[in-house]
Amino acid sequence: MFKKILIANRGEIACRVIKTARKMGIKTVAVYSDADRDALHVEMADEAVHIGPAPASESYLIMDKIIAACKQTGAEAVHPGYGFLSERESFPTELAKHGIVFIGPNAKAIAAMGDKIESKKAAAAANVSTVPGYMGEIRDGKHAVEISNQIGYPVMIKASAGGGGKGMRIAYNAKEAEEGFGLARSEAKNSFGDDRCFVEKFIENPRHIEIQVLGDKHGNVIYLGERECSIQRRNQKVLEEAPSPLLDEKTRKAMGEQAVALSKAVGYDSAGTVEFVAGQDRSFFFLEMNTRLQVEHPVTELITGVDLVEQMIRVAYGEKLTLTQADVKLNGWAVESRVYAEDPFRNFLPSIGRLVKYRPPAESSRDGVTVRNDTGVFEGGEISMFYDPMIAKLVTHAKSREAAIDAQAIALDSFYIDGIQHNVPFLSSVMQHPRWRSGKISTGFIKEEFPDGFVPRKAEGEELKTLAAIAAVMDHIGNQRRRGISHQMAGQSVRFAKRRMVKVGESTVALEVMGATPGPFYVSILDADMKPAHTMEITSDWWPGTPVWEGTVADKPVSVQTRTIPNGVTLAFRGIQAPVYVYTQREAELAALMPVKVAADMSKYLLCPMPGLVKAIHVVEGQDVKAGDSLAMVEAMKMENILKAERDGKVKKVSAKAGDSLAVDAVILEFA
Repeated sequence: MFKKILIANRGEIACRVIKTARKMGIKTVAVYSDADRDALHVEMADEAVHIGPAPASESYLIMDKIIAACKQTGAEAVHPGYGFLSERESFPTELAKHGIVFIGPNAKAIAAMGDKIESKKAAAAANVSTVPGYMGEIRDGKHAVEISNQIGYPVMIKASAGGGGKGMRIAYNAKEAEEGFGLARSEAKNSFGDDRCFVEKFIENPRHIEIQVLGDKHGNVIYLGERECSIQRRNQKVLEEAPSPLLDEKTRKAMGEQAVALSKAVGYDSAGTVEFVAGQDRSFFFLEMNTRLQVEHPVTELITGVDLVEQMIRVAYGEKLTLTQADVKLNGWAVESRVYAEDPFRNFLPSIGRLVKYRPPAESSRDGVTVRNDTGVFEGGEISMFYDPMIAKLVTHAKSREAAIDAQAIALDSFYIDGIQHNVPFLSSVMQHPRWRSGKISTGFIKEEFPDGFVPRKAEGEELKTLAAIAAVMDHIGNQRRRGISHQMAGQSVRFAKRRMVKVGESTVALEVMGATPGPFYVSILDADMKPAHTMEITSDWWPGTPVWEGTVADKPVSVQTRTIPNGVTLAFRGIQAPVYVYTQREAELAALMPVKVAADMSKYLLCPMPGLVKAIHVVEGQDVKAGDSLAMVEAMKMENILKAERDGKVKKVSAKAGDSLAVDAVILEFA
């Protein structure tokens, strides 16, 4: 077996590979850019080599620097992770010239299947059903429009070397096709160093289902079930699960056998994924093959018990697969949430900065439930504008889909992040969505269910009472703590009224709280006549200053995130995020008389929606613009974002220029 391997990647996937290498007794080498000097993967590895400036095009994408790092450290093999050089045909070829093993498929397989255009040609030659499209290279925007008109709208414009939602656009008309081609091509060049794009028919109301394959260098290929990745935003996966709630055993077998046949046809010899677009009627079409380890591989590992990274390393060393197809059994259900540094309240725009607090739920496996957190960050670290905004992958596994979703919901409520914006509130909200829970989903789920963007769920019914009760207990514990302060004035001890008026968002709950630390506490919800309607027993070891309240309410486990605000606390629970104030009856009467602060009117300004680099300003001072006109382009997290006019107007002043690095809410231009 290899004695030392180098991981040509960063972030959570580099950390993930290091964990398995350690388990196998293999030493590891990390590479890092200027931006990653203090990154977690650098700390975890046995050795680390600096490979250049922060932009990936000057560090992680430079093969010569990776090879030099191998020679410097004596690494015998390279694991590419995903992204960067993982699907570059020339990478294993160059490594081989220097006697270094590539932990991944052979170059011919990458050429045949890694390139999205070539993979469709290979699939067609193998009589695999594919989505209608144009597999030739597209010259320019006008050519893209011409091809799109022939195929029929809507169409998907995709980077040939793409992945991770980069270099992809959906077009519903000629204007969107021309504009989308330019954006896809630019993103493809910046992310993959390859600007070739192709166009295919976009199947409406589809589901995204993929088959995990695993091959060796002795001609053996098996499949390890499927993953459903239909919950996507801007073509980037957000939630994944295994198995799929759509498939029956017959369809699973048909898809798996087709994936294996295609893999054998190109001599595939590592872990890979064959992606299909599926109809709600279980019809399916070959979409593409990713010739690398997928981001969402943990859900497959949890339902099969197979460590895919270990298998990749063993296969690369030349070992035969010890698993046969008959050995593959699917056990239970797994759900994965991708935790991103993005602001769901600002249309999911990227967020960068320091992780002031990073407290993920504890990894565990008990009572039939497993919680796993794959991450590459740490408290005090930074989220950089140069790379993908992923913070972590939170995975739960249980005996059933419902149990796995419930476990995921509780784990997300326990996932505490401060210092940057993140999508945990959105993910928590989705876990409670009836359509998601029913399994009747499609790739249009987010667009259809959140057409106006994300708005936190409103606390109602039992959830409202639960939050009010927890807030009252937290306040009660604080009062008890204050009673114990030494050197208080002599005389009668301080007494606190047990009746409280708890304001949760715009709703108010009257209640009474009893009990003392360490509990249990008893909270009685009062009716309109201020008489107890029902009483809940609450247990928790929470103490003021702890960011997550964990305990039980009426014997049910509950986790609630807490953030102190003036005179109150913000509670986050199951996608609900609300300011909460605990008052006595008299305090509630006075609070109702306080004036409400009105936010300043910023409608005459175009503000930078995320920290990023201004790529272009499309207007000049004095120019008239119409609603929908492009005003500026801002790049962040490798994605180019066009900012458009929301209504007709006239540009009064332009405050930014191409090349400027702007903070969130910085003024780009002002309207008259």
